[in-house]
Amino acid sequence: MPEPAQETPETPAATAATLPKRRVGWVFAVAVVLWAIDLITKNLVTANLEGKEPVRILGGLIYLQVIRNPGAAFSMATGMTWVLALVALAVVIAIIWISRRLRSIGWAIGLGLVLAGALGNLTDRIFRAPGGLQGHVVDFISAFAPNGKGFAIFNIADSAICVGGALIVLLSLLGKDYDGTSTKDKTKDKKQAEPAAETKQEDQA
Repeated sequence: MPEPAQETPETPAATAATLPKRRVGWVFAVAVVLWAIDLITKNLVTANLEGKEPVRILGGLIYLQVIRNPGAAFSMATGMTWVLALVALAVVIAIIWISRRLRSIGWAIGLGLVLAGALGNLTDRIFRAPGGLQGHVVDFISAFAPNGKGFAIFNIADSAICVGGALIVLLSLLGKDYDGTSTKDKTKDKKQAEPAAETKQEDQA
């Protein structure tokens, strides 16, 4: 008797082979570079500009001046320094945990930027006065006007968080998942699988 045809389900190894490579290296490469830039610029401005009048550059588009910020990005949530430090620490841990499953370069860059920003401001809260998760973050970029009159005063870490967050939101809207797959493709495959499953059930009945 001829042997019945056997189904050959896709093995996990075959599935993994079709996925992009893991991108965890991109996360930490982006984070280290932006974290270093944030620390260097903060040290430079505190050493050269603290206590001085705002420095006008780029024709007045940017003013450089040192502000010690006890709040969150763009001077929000002032007075909740230790809470913000714990939130930043939680963000760092969450990104490190999810990075193990990253297969999208876009997501890796976005999360790397957010990680750099969280680490940059967390470093200030730990090591700058008054210290002990109460440290004030160094802000030094005032756009359009001095003293934050045109826009809130911020730093490189704040910018990294905003750009990284915007990139992640954009990728989500485009249906690009962090594991390298597309949510649109998943929905399409699910819809295609449903009629096949219904036909199989009818045949069995």
